Parts: sequence; C-alpha cells; structure tokens
Amino acid sequence: MALFKKRTVGKPGEWYYCLQHKKVEEGPECPAKDRFGPYATRKEAEHAMATARERNLEWENDPKWHDAPAAGRDDD
Repeated sequence: MALFKKRTVGKPGEWYYCLQHKKVEEGPECPAKDRFGPYATRKEAEHAMATARERNLEWENDPKWHDAPAAGRDDD
C-alpha cells in the first residue's frame, strides 16, 4: 500500500477530456487511463471523441493495417 498518493499535476492551458466523467478538464483531474489529452485548447478537448472516431475510421480503412496480404505480393 502506498503511503503517498502521487497527484497528477497539469499545467495551466492544458486541456483534457475525461472519459469517466465525459467532461473537459483544465489540467488533469483524473488518472491518465481515464482521459485523452493534453489539448492546446478547450475546443479541441471538447471534440476529443469525434477526433478519436475519425482516427479509428482512418486506421480501420488503411490497407497497411489489414491482415490479408496485398494482391500480387508474396511475403514468404
């Protein structure tokens, strides 16, 4: 058991999106496992979930990340 709980300290002007509370925070208030960021502006943090969805779609449709070998390519 830890005697001292390490508090996450953020810098003023760093914005985060808390996945647990579904809200924007200035400076990290929640553990890193529960947040996206840091973002430069509050507006960027407010759009964190939309940004994540867009990136996921890009990655899911990126041919470099598919397990099936490309046509005409032999990696043996």
